Amino acid sequence: MNPVPAPWTRTRLRAAPAAACALALLVALTACLAAAFPRAVDRYEDAGLRRAVEHARPVSTTLEVSAEQPGPPRPRERREELLRPATLGEQYTQVLAAVPGPLVVDRGQSTYGVHTMKPLEAPESWLPRPSGLPPQFTVAAQHGLDGHATVRSGRLPRADGQVTAATAQVEAAVTARTAESLHIKVGSVVHLPGADRPPLAVRVTGIVTPHDPEGAWWATAPLLADPSLVVAPGPERDKYWRATLLLAPDAAPALLGTAGNASRYWQLAPSHAGLRGHDVDRLKSAVASVEAGPALRRIREQTDLSTTVSTDLDSVLSEYEQLRGGVRPLVAVAAFGTGTVAAVVLLMAGGLAADRRRAELALLRARGASLRGLAGRLFAETAVVALPAGAVGLGLALLALPSGRAAAAITAAATATALACAALPLRAAAVHRTVRIHGGRGDVTSVRPSRRRSVAELTLVVVALGAVETLRRRGASNDQLTSLAPVLVGVAAALLLVRVYPLPLRGLARPAARLRGAVGHLSLARAGRTSASAVLPLLALLTALTTAAFGGSVLAGVREARDQAALLAVGADARIEQSSPMASDLPERIRRSPGVRALAEVSISYQAMPTDLTRTVPLAGVNPAQYAQLTARTGIGAFDEKALTGRGHGDALPALASPATAKAYGTRPFPVRLEDGTSITVRIVVVRDRTPAVAGDNFLVVDRAALKGPAARPTALLVTGAHVDGPALRRAAPASANVQLRSEERASYADSPLQTGAERVYTAAVAAGVGYAVLALLLSLLRTIPERTALLARLRTMGLTRAQGRRLLVLESLPQAALAAAGGALTGWATIHLLSPGIDLTTIALASRQGPTHNTALHTDTLSLAVPAAAIVLVTVGVAGIQAWWTGRRGAVAELRAGDAR
Repeated sequence: MNPVPAPWTRTRLRAAPAAACALALLVALTACLAAAFPRAVDRYEDAGLRRAVEHARPVSTTLEVSAEQPGPPRPRERREELLRPATLGEQYTQVLAAVPGPLVVDRGQSTYGVHTMKPLEAPESWLPRPSGLPPQFTVAAQHGLDGHATVRSGRLPRADGQVTAATAQVEAAVTARTAESLHIKVGSVVHLPGADRPPLAVRVTGIVTPHDPEGAWWATAPLLADPSLVVAPGPERDKYWRATLLLAPDAAPALLGTAGNASRYWQLAPSHAGLRGHDVDRLKSAVASVEAGPALRRIREQTDLSTTVSTDLDSVLSEYEQLRGGVRPLVAVAAFGTGTVAAVVLLMAGGLAADRRRAELALLRARGASLRGLAGRLFAETAVVALPAGAVGLGLALLALPSGRAAAAITAAATATALACAALPLRAAAVHRTVRIHGGRGDVTSVRPSRRRSVAELTLVVVALGAVETLRRRGASNDQLTSLAPVLVGVAAALLLVRVYPLPLRGLARPAARLRGAVGHLSLARAGRTSASAVLPLLALLTALTTAAFGGSVLAGVREARDQAALLAVGADARIEQSSPMASDLPERIRRSPGVRALAEVSISYQAMPTDLTRTVPLAGVNPAQYAQLTARTGIGAFDEKALTGRGHGDALPALASPATAKAYGTRPFPVRLEDGTSITVRIVVVRDRTPAVAGDNFLVVDRAALKGPAARPTALLVTGAHVDGPALRRAAPASANVQLRSEERASYADSPLQTGAERVYTAAVAAGVGYAVLALLLSLLRTIPERTALLARLRTMGLTRAQGRRLLVLESLPQAALAAAGGALTGWATIHLLSPGIDLTTIALASRQGPTHNTALHTDTLSLAVPAAAIVLVTVGVAGIQAWWTGRRGAVAELRAGDAR
C-alpha cells in the first residue's frame, strides 16, 4: 500500500465519529455487564454463606478444642500449672497459629479456659427445687469475662493468692437470668462436692449481663448465659435446674479438687467476615484438617495428646454447598443465554461495519492491500476505540460492586473487549479473502448454503439434542453443556428459520405480482432481497427470546411455588388459631377487619384417636357451606358441601379424609375419641390429598354441627381476602391466638441472600438479553436506513404517496420481525417443554425452608412468551414508520443528488 499523508486510524475515526462513539458505548456497556456478573454472583454467594453460618448458631459452628483433665502420672503442681491462664493463653496462641487458611478465627468471640465436664449438685436448701431434686451446676473459668459482660451488681470474681486443688473457697459470678431463676444474690454461697476433700465453697461476688448473648463467647456453651429447667428421665418426669458458675481464670486449679472432671478447652469461632462462597471447598478441607488431619496433629503437639476437636461447621458448609449447587445451574442458563446474545451483537456490529465499508475494503484489496495488513489496520482502528471503552466499563463494574473476585471480572471484561476488537477484521478478512471488484447477489432467496455450513449446522443441532437429552436425564447441574441447552436450542432454531425463510417469500411473490397495487409485490421483493448476513440478527433475536421465555418461566415458577407453599402452610390468606375454644363474638370482629372477604370457622382436635386408640389423626369440624367455598377459592381439596351434610349409615357422620387415613380405616363406620373425652362415629365418603384446615398426610373433616360440647366451638378461623390487613387482624384477635398471614409465610421462603441474589442476577441477565436483542434489531434496521431512504425518494418521484411509502417500509420489515417473533415464541415454548423434566425449582424457590408444595417443575409462562415477541414486532414497525415519516418531511431533493450511487 502507498504511504498516506495522515495515519490510517486517525483518518478513519475522523471520517466516522458517530460509528466510533457507538462502538465505544457498546463495548463499555458489554464490558461492564460482563465484569459485573461474576462480582454479583460472588456477592450473593458470600452473603448466603455468612447467613448460613449465622443461622446455624455458634454451638454448631465453633471449633471446640478440648483436652482431658491432666492425669495422675503428672505431679499435682504440674497438673495445676496446666490449668493456669498463662499456660492456657500460650497454648491458645499456638492453637490459633495451627488453624489453616482460608478458615479465619474471630479472636473477639474466641476464648479458652477450664470447665467441669460433669454437673455438680448443690445441696443448699434455699436453691429452687421444682420437683424436689437439687440443682446442678457447671463451673467454668473462661477467659475474657470482663470484656463480654457488664457488672449489674457486685464485682467480678477474683483469685486471692495462688489457687490450688486444695483451695477451700473461690469466687464466682452468674448472669442475671441465672440469678433470677435460681434466687442467687451477691454474697450467696454454693457448695459443690469435692473429690477426696471437703466441698468447694463458691461465693457469688457479682451478677453480670452479657453484651452479646447470641455471640460465640456466650452461646457456644448453652448453659453459660441462661439456666435450663431439665426434665429427668423416668416416668415421673421430675424437673431440676441446670446453670453455670463463672470463676476467675486464675481460680481454675480449684476445679481439680471437685468431682466435675475438669477439662481444658479452646473455643475457636469462625469469622463471618472472612467467609467466601468460592472458598467452600478449601474451608471444608481446613475444617477436616483441624478435626482429624495435619492441623490436629500440630494442635496436639502444643497442647496434649488427648486433645480432640469437635464442630458441625463442616455440615453447615455441606448444606450450603448443596443449596448453592441447586441454584447455580439455573443462573448459569441465564448467564450463557445473555452472554451468547451479547457476543452475537458484538459480532454483528463488526459484521455490519464490514458490510457498510464493503466497497472501500474491496477497492483497497484491488489496489494491492494484503489481507494481513488490512486486517491489522482494522484491528488497530477498532482497538483504539474498544480498549479504553472496555477499561471504562470494567472500572464502572468494580466501583458499582466493590466486593468479589477481581480476576474473574477482569477476564470477562477482557474477553468482551477482545471479541469487539476482532469482529471487524475477522469479518473483513472472511469477505475479502478473494480479490474481486464486484460481488454477486447476497439475497437470502438466491444464496445457497455451502456444504461446510450445512455440516456445521447439522453438528450444532446434534450437540443441542445431546444437551437437551442430558439435561432431561440428569437434571440441571454445573455441567456447562446442560446450562447451554436453551441457548443451543435457540441457535439451532435460528439456523433452521434462516433456511426456511426464503420458502414463504417465494410462495407469496407470484400471487402478490397479480395484485392491483405495487406496494405488496414490491415489499415482498424487497424482503426477499435482504442480505443473507441477516442470520446474525435473527440468531440474536431467537436466542434472546428463548432465554427470556425460559428465564421468565423460571421466575414465574418460583413465585407460584412460593405462593402455593404458603397457601398450603396457612390454609387461606390468613389463619387465626388458639388452643382453647374462641369467644363467640370473635368471628364477627374478624369479618369487619379491613380486606377480609370471607372466613370459615373450624374446630380442630389434633389428638383425636380412631378405632383402637393406637394413633392420633387430626379431626376438623367445619361448616360444610363455608368450608366448601374456602376450598373452591383456594383450590385445596375442593368438594361438594352436600357430601358432609346429613347422616350416613346409622349415626355415622360423613367425613372427608386423606388418602392415608382412608387406606387405614376404609369406608366402614368407625369410632373416634376426641380430646374432651367424647366419641363420634364417622364414615369416610370423600378423599382429598390436602385440606386447608389441617396440614399433613392424615386428617378427618366432619360437619361441626354434629359435634357437642367444647369440640363444637371453633378454635381456628381461616380468612380469605385480596388485601388482608395483618396488623388489624392481630389487634382484633386475642393475645393468646396465633395469627399467620399467607404473605408473611411466602416472604419467609425467600429470606436467604443466595435465593434473592440469584433471582436479582437472573432477572438482570434476562433483561440484558432482551435489551441486546432490541439493540441487534435496531442495528440491523439502522444499517439499511440510507438504502431505504434513497428508495423512497426515487419512488416518490415516480408517484408513490407518503402513505404508500409507510406501508412499503412496514410490510418490508414485517416478514423478518414476524419470523423472529413467532420463531422465538415457538422456540421458547418448545425449550421449556423439552427441558422441564430436568428442571426442579424447589431449591431456588424454597431453599431456606422446605414448605409444602405439590409441584415446582418448570412450566410455560404466557407473558414471558408473548411480551418479548410482541415487543420485537412493535419496535420493527415503529422504526419503519418513523423512518417513513422523517423521510417524508425531508423531501426527495437531498436524496437525489447527482452522482449518488447508493
